[in-house]
Amino acid sequence: MKRRNFLRASGLFPFVAGHLANNLSENKNAPLPGKNKKQVPAGVRDFFYRPENAWAGDFIPLYAEGKFQLFYLLDWRDADKHGEGTPWYRISTTDFVNFEEHGEMIPRGTKEDQDLYIFTGSALKAKDKYHIFYTGHNGHMAEKDKPMQAVMHAVSDDLQHWTKIPGDTFYAPTDKYEKHDWRDPFVFFNEETKEYNMLLAARFNKGMPRRRGLTAYCTSRDLVKWEVKEPFYAPNLFFTHECPDLFKMGDWWYLVFSEFTDIVATRYRMSRSIKGPWLIPKQDTFDGHAFYAAKTASDGKNRFIFGWNPTRSDEKDNGGWNWGGNLVVHQIMQQPDGELAVRVPDTVRKVFNKPVTQEFKSGSGESIGTKKEITIKAAGMFNAVSAGKMPATCKISTTVMFTKEPKSFGCMLRCSEDLDTTYYIRLEPSKKRLVFDMWPRNASEVSQMVELERSMDFKPGIPIPIEIFMNGNIGVAYVNNKVAMNFRAYDIKEGNWGFFVTNGEAVFNNIELTTL
Repeated sequence: MKRRNFLRASGLFPFVAGHLANNLSENKNAPLPGKNKKQVPAGVRDFFYRPENAWAGDFIPLYAEGKFQLFYLLDWRDADKHGEGTPWYRISTTDFVNFEEHGEMIPRGTKEDQDLYIFTGSALKAKDKYHIFYTGHNGHMAEKDKPMQAVMHAVSDDLQHWTKIPGDTFYAPTDKYEKHDWRDPFVFFNEETKEYNMLLAARFNKGMPRRRGLTAYCTSRDLVKWEVKEPFYAPNLFFTHECPDLFKMGDWWYLVFSEFTDIVATRYRMSRSIKGPWLIPKQDTFDGHAFYAAKTASDGKNRFIFGWNPTRSDEKDNGGWNWGGNLVVHQIMQQPDGELAVRVPDTVRKVFNKPVTQEFKSGSGESIGTKKEITIKAAGMFNAVSAGKMPATCKISTTVMFTKEPKSFGCMLRCSEDLDTTYYIRLEPSKKRLVFDMWPRNASEVSQMVELERSMDFKPGIPIPIEIFMNGNIGVAYVNNKVAMNFRAYDIKEGNWGFFVTNGEAVFNNIELTTL
């Protein structure tokens, strides 16, 4: 099956293009990972969760029964064995480290059903039941001149056993919207109007083709009959607004959605009112290219955002970005001006609690010892220090401060003994950005790994906390307890770790390497 390549996401239905395959046979008797409820602790699987022998697509979070209930789209990427279609599965967790697998929640339909693919939606508790509103997608419907997508409904008394209600299915009104784009319903109770609201990813059927995306808006009194209202948010900016989400924090409302028109990213807007106007914050993304389809949930105290770090084709650093991968969770933090930032959840940080002592060496091989603070001077040059072998799963943390503004500085991951081959987490004060890079690069005409960068502002004399989490080829960097950047690292399998500075001076202190 060909996976959707994010770098080439420009077709009419890019969200589903990665799912569709030609002439696939169905095999409903294929084994299902997680069919029986079981505990999946960290250390016996990928630290960043994915189902056994499969991959996770969009996560749909709900806090219920004292846990975060994470429904997700399961993708085997093996059409010959498992057939066509995507079901919903569920895991639960209290710490984003250990997970309980609950198996399949909503089974996919057949090629004759609207919901061959159970795509993204939302879950809520209302009227003494749990409700899921989801996207039913079937590309074969287009051959019959029928809509490929519809909003569908399922209910449960216990979160585990779900009953589909086909009679509640409804489609996009084609007088205004494209009939094949009507997906990702997000349902909530509006306290102001005392009715249920639904936000949807939709597209106008007229206008600039790549800028027709909008967040559609429906209302209901009974969760059965829905009335389509005027659009909730339609800025003429993006191809589509996938996976909408809405929440209030303090005095601000936040509208979240994912897009692939400008860059591939999950974005947000903010407003003092649920009715808008929706303001674009200075930094309107939660992460970079390698974090998509993210949605949020709160336990009543803290709010978290759940997205996936995509795999890359052929497990190569220059491979195309695929649809789906591993779960990554950030904690959302509200800033004094109302804008949002993210940091690593405390439960994830604390589980990396086994210190590993490493001895640093300069670039010339001179021993520096096991210091917790290292000053790197590199006026007009590149200079670095490296430590011993970097574990496959680990956390690297430090606080760095510069006084003489360097061109760049940061961390080296899996570097060779001669420092010539390495990954970089690089901070660039003059360009106000954080980037993921490698050397040597696969393409000499670019200045860093394409698309893996984050906007940041660095000030001399102010400490900058850095935390880097690695688990095999998956990585997440957190900087200043505000900015996160996911990445994949396939080509360099192992090596040392350390720090570097280019044309300047920086002090790295509180240096620590820990494992699970």
